[in-house]
Amino acid sequence: GALSVRAMAANFQTSSIWWKAGAFSGALGVVLGAFGAHALKAKVDPYMLEVWDTSNRYHIFHSLALLFVPQTLVGKSTKSSYAGQFFSAGILIFSGSLYAMVLSGNRKLGAITPIGGLFLIGGWLALGFGW
Repeated sequence: GALSVRAMAANFQTSSIWWKAGAFSGALGVVLGAFGAHALKAKVDPYMLEVWDTSNRYHIFHSLALLFVPQTLVGKSTKSSYAGQFFSAGILIFSGSLYAMVLSGNRKLGAITPIGGLFLIGGWLALGFGW
């Protein structure tokens, strides 16, 4: 009955590539947050530390969003998801460019950050529409 349907849905969710991607990304976000809070504190100026913090906050927040992607796939014949793809690209480009900017000191890398932001917005829209 209903219990077996719920169990199947839960199994689908945790076996989904997007669930795993969200969990891995979240773990990486925690590691990078700790790195920023401890290792970078004495090595970069306060502005760059704030940039790291912003990058990390968006990274973790959107890793959590990836965990919701499998819910949009229940009952669908495909495991592809625009929401998952957009969130992943957004984390990589938005947070990745900011992490790289802080680590390298090259502030020009911030120029591609808005592209990542557009992917993150696209991820939320795709999630909302079940894409």
